[in-house]
Amino acid sequence: MLTLQVEGMSCGHCVRAVTEAIRTLDPKAEVQVDLAAGTVRAETAAAPRAVAAAVEEEGYKVLSGA
Repeated sequence: MLTLQVEGMSCGHCVRAVTEAIRTLDPKAEVQVDLAAGTVRAETAAAPRAVAAAVEEEGYKVLSGA
């Protein structure tokens, strides 16, 4: 399980954007976004750095976890 601390997520659109970005790398990924805590948890076969890069490409800042 990969856990990322992510800055800038605030709404349902953010949840969808992050989830879809990760699932582009791994369509079977299980993704959980906690807006209040600013975390993204992903059960994925994708490399942690690739997941972080995909989240950052959506416009969010990964603070830790990759």
